[in-house]
Amino acid sequence: MYKITVLPEGPEILSQPGKNLMEILRGAGVFVDNPCNGKGMCGKCKIKHLKGSLPPVSPGEDSFLSDEEKHRGVRLSCLVEPRSDLTIELVQKEKKHEVLTTGYLPEFKVQPAIWKKTFSLAPPTLENQMPYEDIFVQATRGDYDWRLLQHLPSGPGTCTAVYSGNRLIGIEKGDTTDQLYGLAVDIGTTTVVIALIDLVSGRELGTEAMINAQKNYGLDVLTRVTYAQEHPEEGRKQLQAAIVDSLNEMMEMLCTRYQVDPDKIYEITVAANCTMLHLLLRVDAVSLGKSPYAPIFTRSKDLPAGDIGLKASPGARLYCLPSVSAYIGADIVAGAYVAELSKQKGNVLFIDIGTNGEIVLSHQGRLLSCSCAAGPALEGMNISAGMRAAHGAIEDVKITPSGIELKVIGDEEPVGLCGSGILAVVRELLLHGFMRKEGALIKRETLPAEDYRHNLLVAEGNKRSVLLSGTPPIAITQGDVRQVQLAKGAILSGFYALLSKAGITMDELDKVIIAGQFGAHLPAESLIGTGILPRGLEEKIIYIGNSSKTGAYIALMSVEAREEMEHLAREMDYMELSASEGYERLFVDCLAFPVK
Repeated sequence: MYKITVLPEGPEILSQPGKNLMEILRGAGVFVDNPCNGKGMCGKCKIKHLKGSLPPVSPGEDSFLSDEEKHRGVRLSCLVEPRSDLTIELVQKEKKHEVLTTGYLPEFKVQPAIWKKTFSLAPPTLENQMPYEDIFVQATRGDYDWRLLQHLPSGPGTCTAVYSGNRLIGIEKGDTTDQLYGLAVDIGTTTVVIALIDLVSGRELGTEAMINAQKNYGLDVLTRVTYAQEHPEEGRKQLQAAIVDSLNEMMEMLCTRYQVDPDKIYEITVAANCTMLHLLLRVDAVSLGKSPYAPIFTRSKDLPAGDIGLKASPGARLYCLPSVSAYIGADIVAGAYVAELSKQKGNVLFIDIGTNGEIVLSHQGRLLSCSCAAGPALEGMNISAGMRAAHGAIEDVKITPSGIELKVIGDEEPVGLCGSGILAVVRELLLHGFMRKEGALIKRETLPAEDYRHNLLVAEGNKRSVLLSGTPPIAITQGDVRQVQLAKGAILSGFYALLSKAGITMDELDKVIIAGQFGAHLPAESLIGTGILPRGLEEKIIYIGNSSKTGAYIALMSVEAREEMEHLAREMDYMELSASEGYERLFVDCLAFPVK
C-alpha cells in the first residue's frame, strides 16, 4: 500500500497499487480538472511530482507537457501509476467562481402546492374517549401517512397541519402558519444554484451557488454517463451522492444565514437537463449517451425528498420539472415558460448556450426544438488555456495597434480564458485580420515587421498561436480556434435547421432570446462578431438570465404554472439534427467565419 501526500493542504491518502493517480485522488475527494474523464485526451489533470517514484513520461503525456513543465515535474495524473509513496502538489487551485443566479420573471398566478392550516385537539373525557387520531382526521380531512401520528401531541392544544395539495405531509405543535419555506434549484452541468423562498410572501430570501460536485467524474454529461457505465456497482450511487450532498450543504448554509429551521422547508423544485435529473434520482442514464438517445423518463416527478437523502422537513416533497427529450431537458422547458414562448407573437428564437446549445423556435404558436453539440470549448474546456468563469479568468479582450487590453474576473492577474473570453479573442482575431474565414491563422512571415500583429503571432514548428499575456504565458492556438469553429458551426446550423423546418428565414425573426449562465456573459458583439448569429440581429437580442432557476421558482410558487409547464413539454416538438436531410452539408457551410 502506498501513501500519497497532497500539498499544500490536501490529505494523506492510502492506496493499493494498480490505480492511476487521478483515480486515487478522485476517490479521496481531491479535485483535479478532468474534462475527458481520465482518458488522457485533454491534458488538464496536471499535478506536480515532488517525491517518490513514477514511471517515465509516456508519449501520451509528452504531447501535453512543455519542456519547462517536464523540468518542473509536472505530470498528467490520469496517465501515471504510483510506484512508491508519493508527495505531489496540485497545480490548479480551486478559485471563486462567478455564477449567475438572477433572471427575468414573468407574471404568473401565485398558488403554492404547500399550505398550512391550524386545528385544535379537544381534551378527551371519561365519557368520550375518542382517540386523538380520530379528532385529527376529522379536523384535517386529508390523506396521511401513519407515521405522522408520531408527531401528534398527546394532549389538547393548537396544532398545524401541513399539506402538499390534498396530501397531508406534516403535523406541528402550535401555530406555525407563518413558517413556510421552499427551495428552487437549478442543477446545471457546471454550476448549481439554490434559492431559499418564503412561501408565505413569495420572497426570495437568498441564494447559494457552487460548482457541480459531479465535476470529479467528468465535466460534461457524456463523461459522467460513461463513468456510471464503467463503474456499474458504484457509479450511479457516487454521482447521486455528489449532487445530493451539495444540495444539503447549500441548504444548511442558507438556513444558517437566514435563521430558518430546515424542518420548515417543505418542498424543493428542481430544473435541470435530462441527464442531471436521471443522476439526481439515481436512474440509469446510459441510454442518453448512445443512439437513439431514449431517456428512461421525461415526465415531471413528485416524490418524498427524503427518498434521495435531502435533509428538509420529514414530509418534504421533491418536484422535478418535465423534460421533452434526452437533450431538451427541464431547464429548457423552464426557460421556454419564463420566456413565454407559447404566448409570443411573431417568430422568436430562444437559445441556452452551454456544452450543448439548446434551441427553441416559436413560430405561429408552435414550439420546435433541437439540441446541437456545441462541445465544451465555449465553457473553457478543450481549450489550451481554458478555464471556468472564476477569478483570474480573462472574460473580454480588445486588440489595438498599441497592445492587448484584458478584462479579468476579480481584477486579478490572468491565469486562463473562460468561455466569454475565448469568443472575445476569436472576435478580435477576425476583426483585425489575424485569421481567414476558413479559420486558419495567418503566417507571421507574411506580415511586415512594423505590423503590430507581427509580435503577437507565435510559431513553434507548424503550430501557430496568438500571445495574449506573458506571465504566465496565455495564448490562443490554432487548435483552440478549431474548437470554437466547431461549436459555432453546430449552433448556427441548429438555428438554420429549425428555421428551414418552419419555412422562415433569419430576416423574419422578431426576437432572439439568450438564456443561461454562459449566455448572459456574451455581448452581442461577440455573438455577431464570431458568426454564432448572423449580422442584422444585433437589435433583436434579449437576455433573460438564469431562466432555469426562475422556472424552478415559479413551479414552487404556482400549481397552475406546473400544469402549464407539463403541457408545454408535451406540446414541444423535437427535431433530431443528425437525422435531418442535408444537415451535414449545412453544418459544413456554417463553419465559415464572417470576415470583413
